[in-house]
Amino acid sequence: QVQLVESGGGLVQPGGSLRLSCAASGITFRFYRMGWYRQAPGKQRELVARVTNDGSINYADSVKGRFTISRDNAKNTVYLEMNSLKPEDTAVYYCGANRNALAIDYWGQGTQVTVSS
Repeated sequence: QVQLVESGGGLVQPGGSLRLSCAASGITFRFYRMGWYRQAPGKQRELVARVTNDGSINYADSVKGRFTISRDNAKNTVYLEMNSLKPEDTAVYYCGANRNALAIDYWGQGTQVTVSS
């Protein structure tokens, strides 16, 4: 049974930080690209950050220099460290796993991140 279990979302002040975690089970984690995506109300879901099985990383331009993605294959977990948060970062954040296809194979349930004073 495949599960991606996210944690770490919440309410934070502008300029604050949060760390999101996504623990995967039921997949051979080391074979998968792991990504963080977000969707704000009325907007398309967008890629925030992605890390491949060999450690290659890319970020959306809007989060470069502020967010850091990392993975721990021993723990089957991917993290997103978010710093200098802005109100426009407010969204539901989703963990996604994909192997070779363009489409995401598995999604987490999403965790709400709200940046507000």
